[in-house]
Amino acid sequence: MARFFVGHRLVAFCVLFLVVAHSSISAQEWHDKLRAVMNEPTYEQAHWGILVADIRDGQVLFEHNPKKFFAPASTTKLYSVAAAMDELGADYRFETPIYRRGEVDAEGHLQGDLILVASGDLTMGGRTDVEGRIEFSNSDHTYANGGTSGQLTAANPLAGIQELARQVAAAGIKSVRGNVLIDDRLFERAVSTGSGPETVSPLCINDNVVDVIVTPATEKGQLATFDSRPKSSLFQIDCQVETTAEGTATDISIRWGRPGRLVVRGTIPLGHAPVVRIADWSDPEFVGRGLLIEELQRVGIRVHASPLEAPAVTELPVAEWYASAPVVAKLVSPPFKENAKLILKVSHNLHASTLPLLLAARHGERTLEAGLKREGAFLQRIGIDINTISFGGGAGGARSDFVTPEATVRLLRHMATTPLYAGYHEALPILGVDGTLRTVVDADSPAKGKVRAKTGTYFLDNGLNGKWILTSKALAGYIDAASGRKIVFAAFVNGTFLETTDQTSREGRTLGRVAEIIQQGL
Repeated sequence: MARFFVGHRLVAFCVLFLVVAHSSISAQEWHDKLRAVMNEPTYEQAHWGILVADIRDGQVLFEHNPKKFFAPASTTKLYSVAAAMDELGADYRFETPIYRRGEVDAEGHLQGDLILVASGDLTMGGRTDVEGRIEFSNSDHTYANGGTSGQLTAANPLAGIQELARQVAAAGIKSVRGNVLIDDRLFERAVSTGSGPETVSPLCINDNVVDVIVTPATEKGQLATFDSRPKSSLFQIDCQVETTAEGTATDISIRWGRPGRLVVRGTIPLGHAPVVRIADWSDPEFVGRGLLIEELQRVGIRVHASPLEAPAVTELPVAEWYASAPVVAKLVSPPFKENAKLILKVSHNLHASTLPLLLAARHGERTLEAGLKREGAFLQRIGIDINTISFGGGAGGARSDFVTPEATVRLLRHMATTPLYAGYHEALPILGVDGTLRTVVDADSPAKGKVRAKTGTYFLDNGLNGKWILTSKALAGYIDAASGRKIVFAAFVNGTFLETTDQTSREGRTLGRVAEIIQQGL
């Protein structure tokens, strides 16, 4: 029996035979291979959910617990990105203006304030390359504290703030006699549901973190050198990391002492590549204001206000004032599909956590709760029963996050029918090539480059034995099968033990194998 998705129903009928031209493998054989993976001893306590379907007509080609709930981990981002794309459009661009409140006299002195209105721009020009695209590295710096593979992109994290400062100068302003203010009232602050930076805010510069890059000295026993970004007088860094013998463990911690004071300690082995550590700041508007004042001063504008002193919130104008206020600078972002690519390729938790709040703001609302309801309305509209999903945020780390394989496949099939599909599909990691799927299959895998899918990983510590429990490993997306057939799939494994957190790569490769089996079997 074969089954097809038709609207909200499933229709069953008999299939007499199926000829697969590209291979002699039968459906039974690749089904058996998938079941063998699920039955491996590692997964004795785990439970699996898999659904494989034809992208065009929804024919179900394999299923295992398709209607059961699974923790989705970061495959949640498939939903939040889809909802944001539907609301904003793939080509939407954030616009971050600076307004002038007060008059500029003949000598260029502004007898009043500059007000930057935060628009929710996720990168603020800090990852934009020379071709206008948003850069990503395969191991994003926001995950740097979890290991030694974190990488920085080449773009200047202050590029957007510097561009705004240049525009202010070009507008003829030579000094600001009043204040420099950040209007962050677009939505309420929230907490990111995932590892990495925590504070979700309408203003986001360098992912709201200080990067510290530690490089070992040339001799054992010497202190390592370090660099940091963004560079600012707002931050003082005390870094004492000792260079140890080659082959020893890297152990570098970073923490805030007092506000603006960073303490970095630990060891790094001789000959080791530079190691990135991050510290996220809890007040993005205070830091953003300070960075803007410094950049205004660098382009020759005298600012009487101090970057070290926070102004009172009551200094902001009423919202209606902006309709007729003069704009002296405006930063325009790359298209939103570039943001989607960054979020999905590297599984960017902070940016994904912002998406529901952007949905709320589009409708004059300001809370995460309102944004999630907007996302739910989108999912209902496209034919997904919201009783088959549950989300507490946009990134996948909320304890209330649950989905079914069936709901996930419905979402993927819907997106493939819309004009948004090109940007959505392009944004996904490519098996064996980039992002979080770069290393999950061998270099000579026959499925390399044929699968675009979102990964998910969520684990918790097990206090009974000091080890870890893998709450979820997930993979869902699109497959170009060896036969030329277009496939959608969702695969989840929940609840297996880990000796160390590094072992999550074991399940990553397991799901890479699942993708290979499907790609080669069809």
